[in-house]
Amino acid sequence: MSNLKTITEVTKSFGISTRTLRYYEQLGLIQSQRVQGYSYRVYDAEACTRINQILILRKLRISLKQIGMLLANPDAVHATNILIQNIHAINIEIDSLSTIRSILNKFVDELREKSGICLMTDLLENTDIVPIIAPLSNINHKMKEEKTLEDLNKASENLDKLSDRDVRIVYLPPAAVAAYQYEGDEPESKVSQMIDKFVLEHDLPKIKPDLRHYGFNAPNPVDETNHHGYEMWVTIPEDMEVPEPLVKKHFNGGLYAAYMIPFGHFEAWDWLARWVRNSEKYEYAGNWDSGNMFGWLEESLNYVNRVYLPNPEGEGFQLDLLIPVKEIA
Repeated sequence: MSNLKTITEVTKSFGISTRTLRYYEQLGLIQSQRVQGYSYRVYDAEACTRINQILILRKLRISLKQIGMLLANPDAVHATNILIQNIHAINIEIDSLSTIRSILNKFVDELREKSGICLMTDLLENTDIVPIIAPLSNINHKMKEEKTLEDLNKASENLDKLSDRDVRIVYLPPAAVAAYQYEGDEPESKVSQMIDKFVLEHDLPKIKPDLRHYGFNAPNPVDETNHHGYEMWVTIPEDMEVPEPLVKKHFNGGLYAAYMIPFGHFEAWDWLARWVRNSEKYEYAGNWDSGNMFGWLEESLNYVNRVYLPNPEGEGFQLDLLIPVKEIA
């Protein structure tokens, strides 16, 4: 075990969530090992190296699908074609942002030269804006020949920020829920199977078409001594009883900051938490109990339809990340 790392040791070393790590393994990007007499999977040096490679490629804006292709076939020609596709997409984004920057600079120059000018009538109707756009494709974006990993981390941090238009403020209504928690290996899969079975056996979408489906780490691991677990809820009619091992609970609901992600992009938890910390209108309203993931929730979107599919968490599956907030008094 001396050369092997537990899932918690790996997530702490790389600053990623256990859910992200499990998702990478589900996609076949990494492989863990099982050690006899040990209840959790462990990761060797090769797996840790692969994780580091994946994280660097993600910071370079390479999609997980493309990363899988690169790792499966590292041939230079194959890799070059994938990277060129991404460079093309980035160039389009750079050109678009350069256009906006140039027009803003034009506005600033005009306003500085003519203090009495009116932004709305004089500048926004000024046809001189159009010629600004034409030469943008010839702009030479100079960069240093070498970029360090520190530069990459800083660039990634600057880009991985949510604006007010990215985050929704939603109200989740109070509800009775059927809950199931499991601690051990692959807890998300275990609880999902149990909840899905309950929903299908009771044909729950027909008797509660507005049902909601939530989940969270429980307990949320904070050090290498903690077990990993996951708890999942599905809302039910108030008078409905649930069979064991499920437990009936009451969800208080409330106000939440919400950000939608495609399944697997759990790094966005850090983005949403940063948005809440920096918000001038809202502040965190959760608790500090690691046993229920501090009040944070993951909501499966379109669960009513997806639960009937062979693989409810297949391609196209989306989640809302939810952090409880309240308005700043």
